[in-house]
Parts: sequence; structure tokens; C-alpha cells
Amino acid sequence: MSDDAPDQRPGRIGWQDLTVGDAEQVRDFYSAVAGWQSQPLSMGDYDDYVMLTPDGESAVGGVCHARGVNANIPPMWMIYINVEDLDSSVERVTELGGEIVDGPRAMGEGRFCVIRDPAGAVCGLIEA
Repeated sequence: MSDDAPDQRPGRIGWQDLTVGDAEQVRDFYSAVAGWQSQPLSMGDYDDYVMLTPDGESAVGGVCHARGVNANIPPMWMIYINVEDLDSSVERVTELGGEIVDGPRAMGEGRFCVIRDPAGAVCGLIEA
């Protein structure tokens, strides 16, 4: 895999992934449909998957199991928008008529949450 890390600057889409009940089946589906390669990512008792371009050079997203702490994540391709201050952004979500679907909680060295905007669309907010 290449060293081109996701863009973590605030306001950018830093990552996208899909959380589903059967990550292996969906991993294989996108490998066949889009030509993506997969790279296992250990979650302790099981693997989620980083999906790579057909040449294996760049990560394009993740396919994750809806297990444990991810059980509340809806089954959809979700974008994660980088924010500078997650707590402040979460406060604004609720002030402006949105809702928190999941989190905030830790992810790696950062934190994230899943929100629903006033129109009903779901996305993630992430603070690196």
C-alpha cells in the first residue's frame, strides 16, 4: 500500500467506509465489481478490510463489520468529514437541529461520531 495518507485537514472528507453485517461478502462483492484489492485490518477477534485500488497503490475506503462498538453504524457508504474540534462540532449539530447517531468515541489516535443532519442524511465527523 502506498504512503498517501488520507487528507486530515479540517473541512475535507478524510475517509469513507461501509459498515455491514457480513464484511467478507461485501468485500468480495466490491473486489469483483470494482476490481478493488483488500487488506485485512485486525480488530482483535476479527478483521475489517481496507479496500485498495486494483493496483494496490492507494486506499479507497474500508469495509467493516457491524459488530461491537460499530453495531449502531447504519449500512451505507459513509463519508467522514474532518473537523478541528469534535466537541464543538457535536454541540453545533444538536443546536442546528441535527442528532448524534453514535459517539463521540475514540478511533485510533483521534475521535469521531456519526450524525444525522436536519434533512436526515448521515455522515461522520472526525477529529484527528
